[in-house]
Amino acid sequence: MAQITGVCTVLFDFGQVPAFLIACAVVIVTPGVDAFLLLRTSLRSGTRAGLLALGGIHTAAAVQVALVISGLGVVLAQYPMVLIALRWIGAGYLLYLAVSITRGLLRRSGGEPEEVVGDRPFRQGFLTNITNPKMILFSLAFLPQFIGSGEPAPQLAMLAALFLGLAAVWELMIVLAASRVAGRLKRPGVTTALDAVCAAVFLTMSVGLVV
Repeated sequence: MAQITGVCTVLFDFGQVPAFLIACAVVIVTPGVDAFLLLRTSLRSGTRAGLLALGGIHTAAAVQVALVISGLGVVLAQYPMVLIALRWIGAGYLLYLAVSITRGLLRRSGGEPEEVVGDRPFRQGFLTNITNPKMILFSLAFLPQFIGSGEPAPQLAMLAALFLGLAAVWELMIVLAASRVAGRLKRPGVTTALDAVCAAVFLTMSVGLVV
């Protein structure tokens, strides 16, 4: 047992966990693209679609965190052109979502049936995250602060698992809460307001990625 404990204390510095969890809570509850995407998807298409979007978001996040842990994230960060290309791709996709939502609003205001554009929630969740270099840069800047006396790779893996787990729980609550009230909010005024807010958020985030 002593040997096992000794190995654990070498691999992991659990003393860093309390401060890390507090920092995670602040980051996770701050609204971003993920929250608005999950909210809109769950309200409009239900729990299953919201869960698919959530799966796409966290698949992309897991890929990006794995890049950081493996050391490739550092390499990517040393080549600004790669990150710049990712930023422009991510901005373009967010702009595409904003334009698609706006087209739907215009069609509804003109009495035309709404055209469903890109209604694949897993793909939307995945693409909005995998093309956003902020997760890689965030992981490079945030996670290493809590390595402490632990071995870098195992400690980073543990911290990443904690962060992604907490984020998944919070975002699952958003999906379930939105799905629960979706029936009462499916009124033209409410859905129009939600779409307008989401389009504005996606457009703002798109501009923010490249400015």
